[in-house]
Amino acid sequence: MIVRVLGEGRYEIPDPDLPTIERLDAQLVAAMEAADQTGFSASLTELLDEIRRKGTLIPPDDLRTSGLAVPHEGSTLAEVRALLSEES
Repeated sequence: MIVRVLGEGRYEIPDPDLPTIERLDAQLVAAMEAADQTGFSASLTELLDEIRRKGTLIPPDDLRTSGLAVPHEGSTLAEVRALLSEES
């Protein structure tokens, strides 16, 4: 799967590592739904660390579609909510 980290780039995640990425993404969404900024920040940091550790950064000219988009490092809950409301 290709994961886009906004403002950073796209990473190819090997299939065996997808369950961990999906679990961390679910934690991020749960923190967002609970309006838990502390949990959101911690989950985002953990998710980004895992993406960077397990994934391979792909070149910008690789046009494969991303299966998941993740906020940039340091994003706040308010910023992500605003971004999601713009996309709706």
